[in-house]
Amino acid sequence: MTNTEKENMTRISEFILLGFGNLHGLQFFLFGIFLTIYVITLMSNIVILTVVLADHSLHTPMYFFLGHFSLLEIGYTTTIEPMMLRTLLSAHEPISFSACACQFYFFAALVSTECFFLAVMSYHHCIAICNPLHYTSIMDHRDCLQLAGASWMAGLLAPVLLMVLIFQLTFCASNEIDHFFCDLKSIMKLACTDTQATELTSFICTSLFAFGPFLLTLASYSHIISTILRISSTMGKQRTFSTCSSHLTVVTLYYGALGIVYGFPSGPRYEDSFKLLSLLYTVLTPALNPNIYTLRNKDVKVALRKLLL
Repeated sequence: MTNTEKENMTRISEFILLGFGNLHGLQFFLFGIFLTIYVITLMSNIVILTVVLADHSLHTPMYFFLGHFSLLEIGYTTTIEPMMLRTLLSAHEPISFSACACQFYFFAALVSTECFFLAVMSYHHCIAICNPLHYTSIMDHRDCLQLAGASWMAGLLAPVLLMVLIFQLTFCASNEIDHFFCDLKSIMKLACTDTQATELTSFICTSLFAFGPFLLTLASYSHIISTILRISSTMGKQRTFSTCSSHLTVVTLYYGALGIVYGFPSGPRYEDSFKLLSLLYTVLTPALNPNIYTLRNKDVKVALRKLLL
């Protein structure tokens, strides 16, 4: 490598998030909409957590996992949405190198943790539907704690190596990230040095910590569906399926959004589409989950009324 090339490769101290670019005067309108969605998402999950903790009738495995899921959603949205709101007001929002690394880590860790929790919750439904006689012995408090603890630990450890490899790369003079948060694809584009090892690590991490839980979720639902199909009455099939339909909706939304975004073609002409599609799993899905899962649930409504009255 020549001296000139070495001089062009600089150790940057901050990145610039370009956000959504020029919004032609719509930034304040969009800021209001996204701020409202963020506040509703936060409040909905806080309400769910409070109700689940306060009402002893909800101290069951299902609501135990839903409480963890709500806590996860609070962290997930808080990692992304405040910075996204700032990029709406400023088309060039600076973020320090260390802050960008932290945002990337927590986002990747919480995405991985959510994948594991979705797999655990599908396993819970599988036991409840396919093996109801042994449900209480399999899903006792100790086992639920172990499953939740393992999900958090696996998710929080999942992106450590990838984060270290990414932020040890040398970045070119350009420090502009064409996104509203520190996303993997957008950061990798700024690297001057060889990213082959980082790309391989990213593939392995995705296979283990996203696709792996997805396969476990798929296996659980395959078993659930085969059990439901063996039920003779139509009413029995509908009643059994209704117990896991909300979880299946969340799984479909979540993995569907991730699949669309990260399976989307890369390239300059797709940047705007990529950012818009990213809103599916950073804003839309977390906003819908509380309503899909619990706020329309009869038990939660009753517990909420008892808490308020």
